Amino acid sequence: MSKPVIICIDDEITILDSLKIQLKKALGSDYLIETALGGEDALELIDELLEDGYEIALAISDYIMPDIKGDELLKQIHELSPKTLKIMLTGQADLEAVANAINYAKLYRYIAKPWQSEDLSLTVSEALYSYFQDKKLAAQNLELHHMNQALEQANREQAKLIAQLQENENRLQQFLEGVPVGMVVFEATGKLYYLNSRAEQLLNKGLVSDATPEQFPEIYRFYQVGKDRLYPWQDIPGIRALGGESTRVDNIEIRQADRCIPLEVWGTPIYNAEGEIIYAIAAFQDITERKQAEAERAQFTQELLQLNQANERFVPNQFLQLLDKQSIVEVKVGESVEQEMSILFSDIRAFTTLSEQMSLEDNFQFINGFLSRMEPAILENSGFIDKYIGDAIMALFGNSPDDALKAGIAMLQRLEIYNRERERLERPTLKIGVGINTGTLMLGTVGGQSRMDSTVISDAVNLSSRLEGLTKIYGASLLISHCTLAKLNKPMDFSLRLIDRVQVKGKSQKVSVFEVFDADPPPLRAYKLETKSIFESALLQYYCGALDNAIALLQDCLQINPEDTVATIYLKRCQQLRAEGVTVP
Repeated sequence: MSKPVIICIDDEITILDSLKIQLKKALGSDYLIETALGGEDALELIDELLEDGYEIALAISDYIMPDIKGDELLKQIHELSPKTLKIMLTGQADLEAVANAINYAKLYRYIAKPWQSEDLSLTVSEALYSYFQDKKLAAQNLELHHMNQALEQANREQAKLIAQLQENENRLQQFLEGVPVGMVVFEATGKLYYLNSRAEQLLNKGLVSDATPEQFPEIYRFYQVGKDRLYPWQDIPGIRALGGESTRVDNIEIRQADRCIPLEVWGTPIYNAEGEIIYAIAAFQDITERKQAEAERAQFTQELLQLNQANERFVPNQFLQLLDKQSIVEVKVGESVEQEMSILFSDIRAFTTLSEQMSLEDNFQFINGFLSRMEPAILENSGFIDKYIGDAIMALFGNSPDDALKAGIAMLQRLEIYNRERERLERPTLKIGVGINTGTLMLGTVGGQSRMDSTVISDAVNLSSRLEGLTKIYGASLLISHCTLAKLNKPMDFSLRLIDRVQVKGKSQKVSVFEVFDADPPPLRAYKLETKSIFESALLQYYCGALDNAIALLQDCLQINPEDTVATIYLKRCQQLRAEGVTVP
């Protein structure tokens, strides 16, 4: 069976890519996510999908598009696929457009642009849930309709038999006895008129003709499924049939001393020629095997979910998605994909010194305690951990470098909280360095037939590791490359400054390195922002060889912010170069 389809429609490819990535993250691989650049493209795509027998569960469309406006497009989609739910992105849509979509296109909801990721994921999940609930209800209604048709046909036949009951009662009894399900006939007064042999077998009791409807649950031990309460007599399908309802329920069970029998029960009224209800028939069957099958299926589904969750702890789901794999079973050695991503490296400073003071067991407990606090900062910012290297973390971010920076800042903030806990236990304060670079890498699998591992290979990975190493030299917590800075969607959201230009091993060009200091203590962060222009001017003078000017500016910077370790390093470097009469390398 083909997967249900979600269609995303926008005239901007970046928005489509963002929608597709976010939907894949929220929904996994259960849906086929298609994109269309505009209304005409979308209508052609829908025609093709419907012709190929695909089920289109949801359409998400922008409003402003050059060929067809969103409300008109959704109206045409509704004409092609009425059951498809629609969501409109309404960055510039007016009230009339939204009303048109609601009135003529079965609009499920509209979302203002730019959207919130959580709002979009929640809205899409709710829409899909509503779609499949509607589908399930339609199927149930169809099944009930068919059953009602069958019962109505039986009613017509039964009505003829009952009308001739005096001379043809034997034929009726033979008919009911021949039915392979339990059959109960109620009089119009609610009294029991007849039970066939299968009904007596299931109920473990014969006809109690003088019983009132209120007494039925207690006499025949009718209970609500999963509850220690008798089934409400007025909800029994046979009694409801006397009120003119045709019903089907599967929430009744018979409890006897040695067994509990779940039932599926149908109730239908029997009319005379004048349209009056003179009898009601209830048919019921033992559904023990079906319930067991449903329970086994639910257990299997739960076990499969647990297995998938366990697999994700070793091979992240994002890794499988990048390789376009639905399961780890499909992954083979040597498979790879080229992708632009942001790489985050972090490492505990002076970890060797710390570990020498602990036993092996304490080392493991310490590392796991630290890593468990850092992991959420990465996952909550759309990243995934590629590998742990002792106390070091390597994480990948495919959406945008902004996520990587937010993750690095969150890690440093979590470390501050963790250090306060350690301080209460009289344990040494921890420091980490974080380096982030952005570039193209190869992501895939390496190894042999009996053992393989996921890995990434690229100069971009090596540079992010080197940036983390530079944090130790400059006493900075978080460093990024100019490649990362250039790719930021919202660079103004971060506090950063240029601190160096470094030579990358094997490369002729130098890389600019920037410090991100959002996680610094508030006073230090404020001073760095205040002295940013002074510091960067000093750096420019340094690179131009104007050491005296650089020294003066650095001294001004340190007068305002004496704790600026980077400014201190450059001041000492300039003074030494001037004393030695050496030019800036």
